[in-house]
Amino acid sequence: MTNATIHRIKDTTAIGFETPDSVMARWQADDPGIVWNCIFVLPMWLKAWWNTFGQGKDLYLLSIRQADRIIGIAPLLRVDRTAHLMGDQNVCDSLDFIVASGQTGKFFGALLHQLRRDGISRLDLGPIRPDSSAYTGLLPVAEKMGCRIHCEPAATSYELELPGNWNAYLASLSGKERHEIRRKFRRLDRAGRVDYRTVDDPILATAAMDTFLRLFKSNRPDKAAFMSDTMGAFFRDLATQLAAWGLLRLFFLELDGKPIAAVMCFDYQSTRYLYNNGYDSRYSALSAGLLSKVLSIKASFQAGIKTYDFLKGSEDYKRRLGGRPVALYRCRLALI
Repeated sequence: MTNATIHRIKDTTAIGFETPDSVMARWQADDPGIVWNCIFVLPMWLKAWWNTFGQGKDLYLLSIRQADRIIGIAPLLRVDRTAHLMGDQNVCDSLDFIVASGQTGKFFGALLHQLRRDGISRLDLGPIRPDSSAYTGLLPVAEKMGCRIHCEPAATSYELELPGNWNAYLASLSGKERHEIRRKFRRLDRAGRVDYRTVDDPILATAAMDTFLRLFKSNRPDKAAFMSDTMGAFFRDLATQLAAWGLLRLFFLELDGKPIAAVMCFDYQSTRYLYNNGYDSRYSALSAGLLSKVLSIKASFQAGIKTYDFLKGSEDYKRRLGGRPVALYRCRLALI
């Protein structure tokens, strides 16, 4: 479907259908009116997800304009009379709308009007963060417009506000955890020559993803089952898309020249997102998986990263490494 105006609510407000490619074109044009705060709805992420998982789905991707200026984008899918945010919880840790600064009320008011006009009676949104535009902007507007709203905790994410340097970070941890990290590094150093390298070049990313996926699948049987051919294709496409825009960071922990652990991160708006990781289970005694993640935190300081986002999941290491919990919600809205 091409981008086309389909309905004019008022003389100055219009609704248009979009495609992943047309949304990407807006990103490339660097439209100053659009604020992209959520990495999981960046155009390249939407495109990679749609390329892999979009077959058979009913795309309901809208832009809302006021006086010929886009004030927001709603990346939605439609299933009968229900709409939900594009993406899924298996590969998208949180979701959101894309709204221009200062236009929240107008955008969501126009969006709800259009949803009702198109016969959509329910919005099923999640996972969404408490600081997302969906939570802080849509819910108050929906309540004023008479919608019934039910929100419940769906998962927990963890994030870390980084101090000024690596030593300050270590000092912020408990004495026991600080001691354990140093002890594990000493044990790793005794095992052989240790290297930690970063791959962020789009040309090198393809071969690096081969290594990453091999380590991911060798980690645990459940991870090997998760990384099907379809899921592997998504990870590869995602890495290619994000590397092209300078957002991909693949970290490899090597022992005597052999990769034993890998971490897949994305850097965006001074935040490093720990998306996934894997390690060779034969090196579990050396804490290869944990130390590869610790080293990605250490590398954040040189890169000017301010926040390290461990993302969704309540694994104990996230708390031990200083992460603070952030609740993620699922919100269901009855529109009519």
